[in-house]
Amino acid sequence: MESALIVSGAEKSSGLFAEQLRAASINHIAAVPTCGEARRLLLEQDFDLVIVNTPLGDESGEEFSRYTASKGISQVILVVKSEIFDAVSASVEGDGVLTISKPMNKTIFWSALTLAKSAWRSVRRVQDENAKLKQKIEDIRIIDRAKCILISYMNMSEQEAHRYIEKQAMDLRSTRRIVAEGVLKTYES
Repeated sequence: MESALIVSGAEKSSGLFAEQLRAASINHIAAVPTCGEARRLLLEQDFDLVIVNTPLGDESGEEFSRYTASKGISQVILVVKSEIFDAVSASVEGDGVLTISKPMNKTIFWSALTLAKSAWRSVRRVQDENAKLKQKIEDIRIIDRAKCILISYMNMSEQEAHRYIEKQAMDLRSTRRIVAEGVLKTYES
């Protein structure tokens, strides 16, 4: 985790959260007093972690926490009063929001931060794997389109088209996708 957004109407709390985040080697920290400002900031940039300290002036923070967690970009820690902790926690945990009850101490916050970092790493791994799989699917589509063109224009069989693309890739010390893109460029232009 490299960046964090603190949404807190209390400057003192923002300072304490920022201090703990810096201790956890999170140095890009932004703080805003309302959910409205936080929403605007999230449109401009992504944050790895969002801490929502309730109550806030413009809304409860619960809906904002759900919204932010649902985007899948940020881990969210929601800090609420102990009187409403059980109800709020039950309503947001399905969305992946970590909830902490006030009053809290540094140990409790540090534990929540550790959990958030761990979850963030897991999500990041899944996102990276997803991106690799999407790339492979796109490569296969392009190669298959090139094979179809070779079959149509060069009267090759599917196996011949496959061998042609693989041999060209080996001969040119290139990837099959680059060869396929060359075939597409030649025949689709």
